[in-house]
Amino acid sequence: MIKLLFIGDIVGRPGREIVLSRVPALRVEWGLDFVVANAENAAAGAGLTGAIARTLLAGGVDGITLGDHVWDQRGFEAEILELDRVCRPANLPTKCPGRDHLILEKDGFKLAVGTMLGRQFMGLKVDCPFLGSDALLARTVGSGEAQAALIEIHAEATSEKQALGWYLDGRALAVLGTHTHVPTADASVLPRGTAFCCDVGMTGPYASVLGRDTNTVIARFLDGMPRRLEVAGDDVRLSGALIEYDPVNRRAVRCELVSVR
Repeated sequence: MIKLLFIGDIVGRPGREIVLSRVPALRVEWGLDFVVANAENAAAGAGLTGAIARTLLAGGVDGITLGDHVWDQRGFEAEILELDRVCRPANLPTKCPGRDHLILEKDGFKLAVGTMLGRQFMGLKVDCPFLGSDALLARTVGSGEAQAALIEIHAEATSEKQALGWYLDGRALAVLGTHTHVPTADASVLPRGTAFCCDVGMTGPYASVLGRDTNTVIARFLDGMPRRLEVAGDDVRLSGALIEYDPVNRRAVRCELVSVR
């Protein structure tokens, strides 16, 4: 079996610290072959920097994905060119810098990893995530570049995430949702063998509103005035999906939502 841990949106320093402190031991305890993490909120809650990416990769993460906050940190459009295990969303315009997918390898097994941004309620100009997934699968699994592919769907609407899961059932190793920061209770293996979860949750402080200080967020809802939304600090958890994949029969056999305090 191939065992994979996909870690949901890392939020700020609390999220980074729990990843660095727990992932090395989890790799041994759970016998993990791959650890992939979305780190689009790892730098002060918005975006990623090259230094933070290198720290996470040195601390036990094999590959890093990003989402709609990919360009939030100044200068990251240049830094991403030097990060060979970090990929930006694949359905951004082709002229955007950075890799649009990763190929991770363990003991001869090659795993493709790519992220699709959703188009419902997101406000971004991106290509269709369904056709983008088709193209990514054709270029990786279809071409023999990889034996299987994990597709992350970074989206707001659960309907869009579920639809993509059913659309790719039997073709992708997993379709895993991120972006909303709230884990959903629907982790499963679809009938044709694709692991699925609408949202694997965030990795960061859960005594918060989506990782941000509760008082500041509440005040903003009450009066609508702009405020700096600081990252919270309490009840820190690592949230993600634990997947087991049978490479002989080419299907996932387990998809479980995990939460590590």
